[in-house]
Amino acid sequence: MLAIFSEVAGTSSMKVAGSGGSITSYLVMYILISISYYFLALAAKRISIGVAYACWEGLGIALITVVSIFYFDSPLMLQEIIGLAMVVAGVVMVTLGEEHAKPEPLAGQDQQRTHQFQVQ
Repeated sequence: MLAIFSEVAGTSSMKVAGSGGSITSYLVMYILISISYYFLALAAKRISIGVAYACWEGLGIALITVVSIFYFDSPLMLQEIIGLAMVVAGVVMVTLGEEHAKPEPLAGQDQQRTHQFQVQ
């Protein structure tokens, strides 16, 4: 979630930086986007990169759109609403379709169980 929120903040700050912002605006944008990639890399250690990227990008697009509507007063057409709904549905489908690996036993647990069965 930190990857998504920092991406939304960084991408939203692009609008501010691009419309006459100072060098500080650009630095904030670069820092937030860098933080976003850092947390995306951390997420990719726990889940597959495809799922991590799909969630990061899909939810990021949806949230950036919400920010642009409420903060920047950008209009949203019906076609865009349908497209965003499809993006969110796609992220949900990808997330639900992810295979979760079964936890592996800690070292020595299998040997202890085998030994228990042999002793009894």
